[in-house]
Amino acid sequence: MPFSSLRKLIEQWPVIRQIRQRDATALGETSFSQRSWDLQPRIKDVDRVAQSVCPYCAVGCGQRIYVKDEKIINIEGDDDSPISLGRLCPKGAATFQLVTGSHRVKSVLYRRPGGTEWETLPLNEALEMVAQRVKTARDENWQTVDSKGHRVNRTLALAHLGGATLDNEENYLIKKLFTGLGVIQVENQARI
Repeated sequence: MPFSSLRKLIEQWPVIRQIRQRDATALGETSFSQRSWDLQPRIKDVDRVAQSVCPYCAVGCGQRIYVKDEKIINIEGDDDSPISLGRLCPKGAATFQLVTGSHRVKSVLYRRPGGTEWETLPLNEALEMVAQRVKTARDENWQTVDSKGHRVNRTLALAHLGGATLDNEENYLIKKLFTGLGVIQVENQARI
């Protein structure tokens, strides 16, 4: 290797720059490499930012969802949230991995009535099956009037029990959905 090339290589070494610029802590520019200079925030060129609520508990910490080309590229705390002021617990901070991770479940296991084996179904197909079964149970068990002739417009064939991971907004929408379906047995165990 020619001496000029070797000298150029040595001068690029951060320790040499640190000595030359008398930077004892190496916290400034002497510690930077070309890669450091080229780094850009991953949210620099996003298409839009959506506000959301963390899905993990009933606290309802605010989140900002950064979207580029209709794909989530980052999730972080929302500084404008009066609840969390931009902060997230470790579970909330890991929401990005929850929605983008390769381990995310995209299918369900289903065992047909009377069956002995599980089969794998795509998530959308399973959701359609649930929707059809809810509609069938509602339609087959609809009650317009009770035994005393009072108009009730309800079904007792369905019920809903929510959990502590649902926030107020989700519980509000669930209550609206089930009330609209005529379900009167709607409960939540979050207060326990």
